[in-house]
Amino acid sequence: MNLEPIDPETALEMYLDSREREVTEATLNSHRSRLQYFTAWCYDNEIENLNELTGRDIHRYRLWRRNDGDLTAPSEKTQMDTIRVFIRWLESIDGVPVDLFTKVQSPTLSDGENVRDVRVDSEEADAILTELATFEYAGTIHVVLLLLWRTMMRRSSVRALDVEDYHPDEQYLAVTNRPDTGTRLKNGDNGERYVALREQTCAVLDDWIERQRPNVTDDFGRNPLISTAQGRIHVNTIQTYAYATTRPCFWGEGCPHDRDLDDCDGTKTKNQAHVCPSSKGPHAVRRGGITHNLKEGRPEKFVSDRADVSPDILEKHYDRRTEHEKMEQRREYL
Repeated sequence: MNLEPIDPETALEMYLDSREREVTEATLNSHRSRLQYFTAWCYDNEIENLNELTGRDIHRYRLWRRNDGDLTAPSEKTQMDTIRVFIRWLESIDGVPVDLFTKVQSPTLSDGENVRDVRVDSEEADAILTELATFEYAGTIHVVLLLLWRTMMRRSSVRALDVEDYHPDEQYLAVTNRPDTGTRLKNGDNGERYVALREQTCAVLDDWIERQRPNVTDDFGRNPLISTAQGRIHVNTIQTYAYATTRPCFWGEGCPHDRDLDDCDGTKTKNQAHVCPSSKGPHAVRRGGITHNLKEGRPEKFVSDRADVSPDILEKHYDRRTEHEKMEQRREYL
């Protein structure tokens, strides 16, 4: 087989271009971030043509990434699994030797080792939403956090909503996959669904649209439900809002880290909120909402469909009920 020379940087850009319509923007950014470490390592080790890449090189990179990045086993696995996907793609364009991807090794994790338990609990969510309803009612942050908690949507799904997707009379949102106009859902067409809303949520959305929503369109002429002066809200902005509002000092709990709030970097701007050790991202809000619904006794099928997550993934990554809690809920049915 004749390989065609390709340098690491060109390979990375070609790979990202090829995946652009297949994955969400968040996934694409994650792959870019992980693979930039690999391309930088290649240049530092004088590998300027990936035709010359070997299994031993990849092993050396793995050890370097593990030690230099001080990675946990789950983080190392994520990094190397992305490398494997990248190398397999390179094989398809004659960029590396055949079957090189089979030599990419990553850690084997024990049961539960790759399951994170960072989540916003119901008491925190109530405090956050009460604070927002009091001081920032029907503002952008209030609407975003309300949807993340009540609907259990991913941030990419919240971003994808248009004004026309909101049906106030029937009280539901139509989550729609529109990859050709900039908002692909994580699960593509399979992620499309109707999400029922409670009356209080609709009241906030009505006030948002009528009084505070910037009346703008996005780059494709669509009317984003969650808009800013610049157009459709960015997923990173949603992440910033989650970090900012989940700091305990935001919702009146005080600082659990004994910091002087006037000197704390995490309180200076919303963009710095992530430096607070207690702040949490939008996925923690989603995970907490899912756990809350399960603890409230709502059927797993209901939660699975509403949150767009398979029953297996729901049980492994989101269900934080104890076995005793599950037993008591079964008792109620009996």
